Amino acid sequence: MHVFERELWLPVPRVKVFPFFADARNLEVLTPAWLKFRILTPGEIPMRAGAVIDYQLRIHGLPVRWRTEITAWNPPCGFTDEQRIGPYRRWRHRHAFEEKDGGTLCFDRVEYAVPGGALINWLLVRRDVEKIFLYRAGALKKHFAVT
Repeated sequence: MHVFERELWLPVPRVKVFPFFADARNLEVLTPAWLKFRILTPGEIPMRAGAVIDYQLRIHGLPVRWRTEITAWNPPCGFTDEQRIGPYRRWRHRHAFEEKDGGTLCFDRVEYAVPGGALINWLLVRRDVEKIFLYRAGALKKHFAVT
């Protein structure tokens, strides 16, 4: 099992940040174009514990289907999504939002396991996860007009 954690402070109140994350369609804004990410679940996606979301993306050029389930839903403090179908042996992503210094501290903790174990993680996966979260931080700063 591998763990990836990141924090990002946004100078916006949590009451504005959480609704952005509560809209599953915003995942497309937070995902780099090189992943060719697309939500397959039709219509509105009511976010709550038990909600299931289907995606399609490309990882190193290979098409991948991914299904996640929201396993914990605690607005406006956070939520957890877990992979049900996808490229990882395990993927659990906890999102937490805390009011801090007049803004919001966004905290991500991802626990994941990959086929091929530590070597594949070191060679490919960890770098990809870091790049995705770096892109995501930039997209969030842009969306919330952080200079």
